[in-house]
Parts: sequence; C-alpha cells; structure tokens
Amino acid sequence: ACRDSRLFIKDLQFDGVPVRIYLPGEPSASKRRGVIFFHGGCGIFGSIRSYERICQYIATKSDSVVASVGYHLAPEHKYPAQTLECLTATVHFLKTAETYGVDPARVIVCGDSAGGTYAASVCQELVHRTDIPKIRAQVLIYPFLQALNFNLPSHQKNAAVAFLSRDRAVNFILKYLNKDCSLKEPVLAGSHVPESINLKYRKWINPDLIPDVFKLGYKPPPPTLFLPQVHEEVQELFEPWFSPLLAEDAVVCPLPDTCIVTCEHDVLRDEGLLYKKRLEDNNVRVTWHHVEKGFH
Repeated sequence: ACRDSRLFIKDLQFDGVPVRIYLPGEPSASKRRGVIFFHGGCGIFGSIRSYERICQYIATKSDSVVASVGYHLAPEHKYPAQTLECLTATVHFLKTAETYGVDPARVIVCGDSAGGTYAASVCQELVHRTDIPKIRAQVLIYPFLQALNFNLPSHQKNAAVAFLSRDRAVNFILKYLNKDCSLKEPVLAGSHVPESINLKYRKWINPDLIPDVFKLGYKPPPPTLFLPQVHEEVQELFEPWFSPLLAEDAVVCPLPDTCIVTCEHDVLRDEGLLYKKRLEDNNVRVTWHHVEKGFH
C-alpha cells in the first residue's frame, strides 16, 4: 500500500515485538484513542505489511493511533509464542500510551480471524490485572474461538466455501501447532474430545444455542468414537488461550465492551454467535454486525 501522507508511520519494537505505529499528523486538542491491531493468517502467514492498507484506513477514519503487531509466525516460532507476543505488545502500549498522545483509558484491541483469537485471549488474560489501564473494548472480526466442534451449522453450510473451507481450517490449525496432518479426519469428526469434556462444555458450544435462522438444513452429526491417542496429541486445543470460548465465567464476566463481526459464508460464523451469547449471558455489552453476503 502507498503510505498515507496524513499519517506519521514508524516501525518500533515493544519489548522485542515488532510493531508499526500509525499516528495521525493533524494535532489533536485532546488525547486520541488507541487501537492495538492483530492481523489474521492462522498464526502461520500474514504480516504488518499485508495489513498496511487496513491499518492506515482505521487510523485516518477514526482519528486514532494504531499499533499493528508483527508477532512472529508458527511453526518456526512455536505456539503460544504468538499469543504471548500479542500480550507483551498490548501491555507495553497500555503502559506507554501517553507517549503517543493516546488516552490509556480509551485503548481497544482488534483483530480478524486468528487476530480475533489473539484479541480475545489478550482481553481474557488482562481482565484481572490491576497494575495497568483496562482495555476499553475488543473488536473481534470473524474470530476463531474453539476447536472442540467442527460440525456446527456454519461448518456444514460452508464446508466447501473458497479460501477457508472446513478441511483447510483444520489443516491450518494442525500446521500452526506443528502436528501431523493425518490427525485432520479424527479432529473433524470430533474423535479428539472425550465425553467428559463434551459434557462440560455443552452449555457453551452447542448447536441448540444458535438462532434457528442460522440452522436451515443443519443435520446433527452421527455419534463418533473417542480416540485417546488423538486426544493426547492435540491437548493445546483445550486451552482457553487457543479456544477462548472455553474460558470460565469468572474470566468472561468482567470482559470489556465487545464488537463481534460475523459473515454468513464463513465456517467460523457460529463461533462468533456462541461467544456473543456467552458474553451477553455474563452481562457484557455486545455490538454485533452480521455481513449477509460476507465470506472469510
């Protein structure tokens, strides 16, 4: 993207994490809002550079200071390095916001796809911290939020949609975690989840919680055989850092105001809907935008 002349753009390091700062050039009468942006790409591709146009747009249209985080990618940098770097960059920015003319009480985190996962995870991790300013809001753009059930209505409806099919989504997850891709079929079938875990999280990850308008043509999958060896191989999938939908209510209840964007033609659509319900059930204020003709 061409550099926007209305912005001052600088590459920095936040405690060792690459960050590109976008500062509006016009002087402001008061401190500006801050946006910490985490790009998508399943944790294995994408970059600050590939999101340059989007970050410039956010900075100019909202008159905000944007910090785009260039976390290092998997599998060379093993999970959870990406989440940890996003957390490090966020804490640094919250502590130093005034250096960039930002009101530390008006900082949001924002991300798309895996970037939405990192935004959700960072908010959950910081929710009980009292030594730094509170995050004002989180913006989750078609986020990935759980890896227990790949047979939700949106997975069935959009299984073969271009770019992010159901198969490709699980392939990316396995590549991100540096796992053998032969695990794809049992994970797709749900064979990695023991009955005890299914029972525990059914209250949060369940097709019954999705509005009927999104379930046209949905068919409950047949029972699947639990495979302990697959479960052992993919333990990371059950961590709230990887699957933020699995966080306990004590973590979800104090989360900040949230904006969730979902797309109709997206395998991840229902994860956004389920998180929306969880947040609302815990009295978190949610704004929801659904793009009927949108895709991942």
